[in-house]
Amino acid sequence: MEDTAVQDVQTNYRVKMIHSNETHVVEIKDAGEVNSNDKVIVTSRYGKDMATVLGRCHCGAKHEGELQTFVRMATEKDIETFETNLEKEREAVRVCREKVAEHKLDMKLVSAHYLPDESKILFFFTADARVDFRGLVKDLVAVFKMRIELRQIGVRDESRVLGGVAVCGRQYCCHNITDRLQSVSIKMAKEQNLSLNSMKISGPCGRLLCCLSYEYDFYREEKKKLPSVGSRIVIGNVNFKVTDVNIQSMKITMFGDDGRKVEADASRFVKEGDNSHWRFDGILED
Repeated sequence: MEDTAVQDVQTNYRVKMIHSNETHVVEIKDAGEVNSNDKVIVTSRYGKDMATVLGRCHCGAKHEGELQTFVRMATEKDIETFETNLEKEREAVRVCREKVAEHKLDMKLVSAHYLPDESKILFFFTADARVDFRGLVKDLVAVFKMRIELRQIGVRDESRVLGGVAVCGRQYCCHNITDRLQSVSIKMAKEQNLSLNSMKISGPCGRLLCCLSYEYDFYREEKKKLPSVGSRIVIGNVNFKVTDVNIQSMKITMFGDDGRKVEADASRFVKEGDNSHWRFDGILED
């Protein structure tokens, strides 16, 4: 039983879909040597598509229900077809945008994609509401003489497909490094004492920055070890109120009833009982 589990782990690989930049786990068996950056054909929610192997995935046979089916290692013909389709996709986008304008549809075309093993084109778009694109599909079928599918995606998915430069000067996380689109909340910014100005903590997609989730767990766990903002601590005969907890510098700022503002090392605070009772171990410097 144990050997089977090990074998499952060794044959699982994480792959990245080339067009959408989504990542999946696939089980690759009897395909010979598989290396990072190899191209493979796997199933996706849209059909069989090409992906890049990122490496072995030590996550067991079933990882959050994302296990996809491996079809084959990409052949030279598959790669040639993929490269040829890139040119065809650019032309398909141009034609589709013209048709969208003709039909006066309130939608933004993101990309077009040909699947390697299927005679169809996928068009991805964003829109604020549902769009009746039946007339558009008829026109596109008349032009391309093949099956047409229009898929509405969110603005975060759009950023993941197109990529770009984020406010940090690096490529979008969703396009370049993250496995999947994580849920991000304003609570994550609060926990890290970041500005709550939406312009500063939102990405070009208009949603909260993906990177807000990266250190959230660390800040949350570290703050559990320290007095929270608003805690009252009696030092000597003076009642102090904690006004700031800086995790990076490990400094805690307090205001006393006597008007003093004090900054002290976090290591000087000792918890007594539950989290609401703390004492200061030492003498405050004036």
